[in-house]
Amino acid sequence: MIEVNMRLLPVLVLASFPLMGLVPEPQAAGLSRGQVGLRVSIEGKGDVVIRLEESKAPQACARIKSLASGQFYDGQKFFKVVKQPKPFLVQCGDPNSRTKPMDDSSLGTWSSGTKIPFEANDLKHVRGAVGLARLSSNKNTGDSQFYIMLDNAPFLDGQYTVFGQVVSGMDVVDKIALGDKIRSVSVVSN
Repeated sequence: MIEVNMRLLPVLVLASFPLMGLVPEPQAAGLSRGQVGLRVSIEGKGDVVIRLEESKAPQACARIKSLASGQFYDGQKFFKVVKQPKPFLVQCGDPNSRTKPMDDSSLGTWSSGTKIPFEANDLKHVRGAVGLARLSSNKNTGDSQFYIMLDNAPFLDGQYTVFGQVVSGMDVVDKIALGDKIRSVSVVSN
C-alpha cells in the first residue's frame, strides 16, 4: 500500500496536470482575490490581463465587460499603434477593424453605438494604464474603443477615463503591431 502525505496531495495533483494534459487556466494571472479583469488573447503574441477599476470607473468597466461578454472584440485588430518617436499607446475596439485595411482613415471612428460619460478619477496615465478612447471634442463620447499606455503620459490625466491597469502580459503589449488580431476578450476573476 502506498502512503500519501495528505498535506502534499494538492501539490501532487497540480504537478500531475501536465502529465494528464490538463493545465489550470492562467486567465486570472496577476489579479488578487476578488478582483475582476479582462483577459485579452492576441493571436500569435499571447495574453494580457487587465485589472478593472470598477469602483473608480463603474460605467466604463460595465460597458467594456458587457461588450467582452458578447464577444464584441473577438476578431478585431489593433488599428492604432504609436511607438515613434517614443512608445505611446496601442488601441482597439473599432468593429470595422475586422474587415477594413489598417490604412483606412475611417478606423477609429466606429463603435458599438452606446456613449459612456466621462468618469473623473485619480487613476493616472502610466505605463500599462487602460483608458476609454473618445472623440477629442467631447469627453462624454467613450464607447467600445480602449487603449493601453506604453509609457507614462501625464498630459492625458483628467482628460480620458482610465478604467484599468495591465497586471500581466505587458511584454505582450510591447510586441503588439498594427493589424495584430484579437482572438478573444473575456471577463475573468480570481
